[in-house]
Amino acid sequence: MHYFITGTDTDCGKTLVTLGFMQLCLQRGLKTAGMKPVAAGALRTHEGLLNPDALAIQGLSNPTLSYHEVNPFCYEPAVAPHLAARHASRPIDLEAVERQYKQLCNSHEAIVVEGAGGWKVPLTPEEDMAALCRRLDLPVVLVVGLRLGCINHALLTVEAILASGQPLLGWIANHVDANMAMAEDNIQTLKQRIKAPLLGRIPRLDQVSAEIVATYLSLPSS
Repeated sequence: MHYFITGTDTDCGKTLVTLGFMQLCLQRGLKTAGMKPVAAGALRTHEGLLNPDALAIQGLSNPTLSYHEVNPFCYEPAVAPHLAARHASRPIDLEAVERQYKQLCNSHEAIVVEGAGGWKVPLTPEEDMAALCRRLDLPVVLVVGLRLGCINHALLTVEAILASGQPLLGWIANHVDANMAMAEDNIQTLKQRIKAPLLGRIPRLDQVSAEIVATYLSLPSS
């Protein structure tokens, strides 16, 4: 049970879904790892650069993992990953990410990999997040951040995922804008146009935890 979590854009809820999926896998008794290969937006600590989302993923992984195993490429500024990598003079190495992922496959039965930004975010001068997903050969779950404009973003992303050849297992509606007008109508429009199942609807939550998010999600059937 391995999944790649992508989204319509940044801050759409990918980490929420990653943690929720990890929780569902753990509840099935599976050795579960989360991986956020690239993170841009980190705090400087005595242990080095640490990204809050990657820390949450590390904390839920069981058996436990080191931070570097979860997040091999971490950058301080919250900017596009390829720009952060260039600024730090530390290029993102997709072969290294692939090696790390394969090591996790040897020790964990379920792995949830979270992308950065959206599906076509550049990582190197030649490759993007879609290329990383193809390297890992993972099926995709799309997180749609429900806000004005999400229909266009979602349908374009679905089109790009299908064009890449990776299977789209389903999508999740995350209410990032609690006051979005006609949110239900937007969801119904997407259900009609996306030929993959809706795997969950996450409301705007006052308190967030993997256990709570998991109650709003279901794992893909295949």
